[in-house]
Amino acid sequence: MRHALPPEDLARDERFVRNSFMARASDPRLAAMPADKRAQRAPLSPERADGPEAARSLMHGIFTGEIQALEGAGRTCWDFPTGTGPDEAPFELKLDMARQCWDEARHCEISVKLGDWMGTDIGEFAESVFLYEAACNPDPVLRLTGVNRALEGLAIDVFNTMREFGITSGDPVLEFCEDWMLADEVTHVKMGSDWLRRLTADDPDRRSRALEFQRVVDKLFSLGGARGEEDDSPIKLARRFRELAGFDTEEIDEIAELSRESRGDLARYQEKVAADADAGSGGR
Repeated sequence: MRHALPPEDLARDERFVRNSFMARASDPRLAAMPADKRAQRAPLSPERADGPEAARSLMHGIFTGEIQALEGAGRTCWDFPTGTGPDEAPFELKLDMARQCWDEARHCEISVKLGDWMGTDIGEFAESVFLYEAACNPDPVLRLTGVNRALEGLAIDVFNTMREFGITSGDPVLEFCEDWMLADEVTHVKMGSDWLRRLTADDPDRRSRALEFQRVVDKLFSLGGARGEEDDSPIKLARRFRELAGFDTEEIDEIAELSRESRGDLARYQEKVAADADAGSGGR
């Protein structure tokens, strides 16, 4: 088996369609959309006009994210020699990653069944592989912060949002499944928090680099500010569950600020895309 498998070589069948976040952000259809519509956001709820469609899209995103989380945890078991050196992974860490693979495989099965329950086919929505890209860091500690603290931290926020959507819409199947998976995600993030502190206890520089990598990934994972604490955030930052997973208040505040920065970055980028398209059409 190859080590350090690049994202473009991930195995997928003909049902899956790849797309990047930036490709969606630069969709030329944005140019024809009024500025107030481009920036329009709303919490995910059954009352939204596109609520059911948005929930199905998010559910499909959860499914593809679970596949990549499984792949990322599995790569950590395989990519690094067993040991305690800077380029190695302790055997106990690999056991935790193997346990996480088991959880993620179960989440994939649950997500497929939830997609069926919600009327969604595999491949109906595009897959972005930026989640797996965070699992490709050559340093096992940075990979932990990118995957277990950033990626799985986003999963906490997403699962909690979907769980609340199930409660609000009166869907006990969705509520139960999301609540079940949410409990696993808290465990996964807690493993990342514990191993980060353990592996960098005597290396503050490495811990600093790992936390900086986490900040970079967290800003990407804010999905252009869709994940945040503003009233109109479609995905709410789940503070209580993040505390249970080992985040302190300062860390959560920083993630909220990164989400606000990402929202501004995306708005400016979309305005530029629309302006460039308008200039290319001669202002028509």
